[in-house]
Amino acid sequence: MAEPVNYSEDSIRSLDWKEHIRLRPGMYIGKLGDGSAYDDGVYVLLKEIIDNSIDEFVMGSGRTIEVNMSDHKVSVRDYGRGIPLGKVIDCVSKINTGGKYDSKAFQKSVGLNGVGTKAVNALSNSFTVQSYRDGRTKLAEFAKGELIRDESEKDTTQRNGTAINFIPDDTIFRHYRFIPEFVESMIWNYVFLNAGLTINFNNQKYFSERGLYDLLTRNTDAETLRYPIIHLKGEDIEIAMTHGQQYGEEYYSFVNGQNTTQGGTHQAAFREAVVKTVREFYKKEFDASDIRASIVAAIAIKVQEPVFESQTKTKLGSQNIGPEGPSVRGFINDFVKKELDNYLHKNTEAADGLLKRILQSERERKDIAGIKKLANERAKKASLHNRKLRDCKVHFDDTHERKQDTTLFITEGDSASGSITKSRDVMTQAVFSLKGKPLNCFGLTKKVVYENEEFNLLQHALNIEDGLDALRYNNIVIATDADVDGMHIRLLLMTFFLQFFPDLVKAGHVSILQTPLFRVRNKKETIYCYSDEERRNAIAKLGNKPEITRFKGLGEISPEEFGLFIGKDMRLDPVILRDANVKALLEYFMGKNTPARQMHIVNNLRVEKDDETINPTIAKETEAEEELPVAV
Repeated sequence: MAEPVNYSEDSIRSLDWKEHIRLRPGMYIGKLGDGSAYDDGVYVLLKEIIDNSIDEFVMGSGRTIEVNMSDHKVSVRDYGRGIPLGKVIDCVSKINTGGKYDSKAFQKSVGLNGVGTKAVNALSNSFTVQSYRDGRTKLAEFAKGELIRDESEKDTTQRNGTAINFIPDDTIFRHYRFIPEFVESMIWNYVFLNAGLTINFNNQKYFSERGLYDLLTRNTDAETLRYPIIHLKGEDIEIAMTHGQQYGEEYYSFVNGQNTTQGGTHQAAFREAVVKTVREFYKKEFDASDIRASIVAAIAIKVQEPVFESQTKTKLGSQNIGPEGPSVRGFINDFVKKELDNYLHKNTEAADGLLKRILQSERERKDIAGIKKLANERAKKASLHNRKLRDCKVHFDDTHERKQDTTLFITEGDSASGSITKSRDVMTQAVFSLKGKPLNCFGLTKKVVYENEEFNLLQHALNIEDGLDALRYNNIVIATDADVDGMHIRLLLMTFFLQFFPDLVKAGHVSILQTPLFRVRNKKETIYCYSDEERRNAIAKLGNKPEITRFKGLGEISPEEFGLFIGKDMRLDPVILRDANVKALLEYFMGKNTPARQMHIVNNLRVEKDDETINPTIAKETEAEEELPVAV
């Protein structure tokens, strides 16, 4: 039994605003991360600043926002009304201070609690705010929330608005980096949701005329669509939807301009309303899964004083549109029932295409019903003694505070999985071990997911058979050797996910684990190197012929060392889908041996030779060498 600790008045401590934010940053911005995931804290910092500029645009002030990013510095300049000069310091450094508490001024704003900008200030090494207002300007500079410069007001010729520059604190966001694709996706969403807004990001212009219609156009392959995109707009609601050829359901949902990546009451209501309306239109009780199979849809609504399930606002919890408004469910159901039904009556091409897609899904479901039942029974039995899965205790679909950290490592062979298993965090990290190379499933139907035992067990481990709502791990990490065979396994796994669960990749859940290629050490210091350049720098630093080890496979890394690479300093490369035409992408890399791919291999074949400290290796001439880029 532990010794009793003295508990008195001296034990009680009060933290000021910046101390509390820096001590518990996760309460304000979610997970910290290094920028390798789209929902890492560095992107939340950027979003919090841009959100304020968007609110100015919504209120009719400022049609252009400038966003610039160089190295680790971020600059955001809007042309709104500008912060009142006498309150510039208060608005960025005093909790519960802001201009959005009066609902008349900001009826449907993203953030109402006055915390966002203060969190950015407290979590930045450098934070500068400057307001331009009616020919006068005021500037203040902070370091980790501490005011270090307070300039007096002075005259200016600059247009009204606010400029904020910040550099995230690298002691909190360790080894962070901004991935341009994530920032670009965020900015596209802003312009899709705000017709008439222009955002210039690093001198590139982003603009949208048709809102959510443009969003679906950008994120889908037009050749795979079964009918033209349906685009419906009403007061405080906008919807775009279509059906494609992919498996699963794909949704983009927004509340007051906030991308609710985890859905919420509005997305659930939309899914329900589509099923109800389609059944009534065709006068047939189709299975809900057949109606929603292969759907691609976007929904944006505006809610007065929205309630989100966390400070990062990724899931809507509001049950009503406003304090005295209708329920979210009723509001969306009434809109979809009226507008979608009218659209289908007026547009026979869309109605016919939708019906054909539903009937096709129905045939496919019935075709695999038998094998699916048997496969699920086998998976249920295997789950009791599944040697492929070493599970963790916390899962993404529960309410535990660490659920964002939940990770499934997919490894090749027992040696690699053994090292990860021994060094992992048993609370949040699970391991799934492959036996050899998985099947190349390109061009196959979803029937193979049930017929192939390994794919079926992986599907059940992730719990994604019926969509992502019950996904058990936030991070799905492919952990393979850094050799030709390892690269080929990466390809095969990415093909599996892109072929049958593309929404898993598009939602940012799939990553590649980077482990060191070399260990350079002497008696005093050990340096792990992830590239030849890092190895050369380590040799130069340690000098006097240090010991150099080349890790040929994950199994050669001891469990004690492996723990260093899957903890707080874990390096992940996210799998980012740049091209909406997934079919063409997979056809090129994983289809039959096309001449185009043959020529690509011939033209890019390399012979690599290391220096004298490492045994020379010669690349093999094989298609497996053609690694699908991590950003696909």
